[in-house]
Amino acid sequence: MIILDGIHRAFQVGDQTVHALNGVSLRIDAGEYVAVMGPSGSGKSTLLNVMGLLDRPTAGTYHLDGHDVTTLSDEQLAATRRDKIGFVFQFFHLVPRLSAAENVELPLMLAGVDPTQRKDRVAKALAGMGLADRADHRPDQLSGGQRQRVAIARATILEPAVILADEPTGNLDQQSGRDVIAIIEELNARGIALVVVTHDSMIAGRARRRIQIVDGNVESDTVRETRES
Repeated sequence: MIILDGIHRAFQVGDQTVHALNGVSLRIDAGEYVAVMGPSGSGKSTLLNVMGLLDRPTAGTYHLDGHDVTTLSDEQLAATRRDKIGFVFQFFHLVPRLSAAENVELPLMLAGVDPTQRKDRVAKALAGMGLADRADHRPDQLSGGQRQRVAIARATILEPAVILADEPTGNLDQQSGRDVIAIIEELNARGIALVVVTHDSMIAGRARRRIQIVDGNVESDTVRETRES
């Protein structure tokens, strides 16, 4: 599903070139549950941004569902990102002036889904997150855990093939964090590939596969036989 081959990403900072990724090659198959770990500044988030088509690699190739996406135009990248990838971020990135329902509806609007279908799908998505009674609430009227559940509903409303989660529990209390992990693991159990960037070894230990990134390189890539409950 995701095949990265020799991915480099360099940034120019003043008169210095910073190499965030140094020839990363890896494959993530449909339905996998992968945790990406590493110290701050190791390249974890850059890797996630490249996989999520939010950033272009400096060199190397990226195949998503058998298609080379490194050659796509910005418009083609946006369409591929919308249709195939769901994002869950630490700080939610909800639109403050919109209600929970309106935030979840945004991807459907961008995809041109009929308004009558949109309302039904949004209602179902929010109900599935236990938020049917919060549909009309703005983000500032929701708890952190509720905001993250809205963000997950928005990320999955178009039924993506993969969810990319960057520190999804990093801004939550312990119980809300457990609830969020349970939700995204349930989505993974339905066949959606899940890639989680995390500093939390307990969360990483739940994934069947763990990738360690150090200084822009894959230092280790290990697979466990069974997932912990």
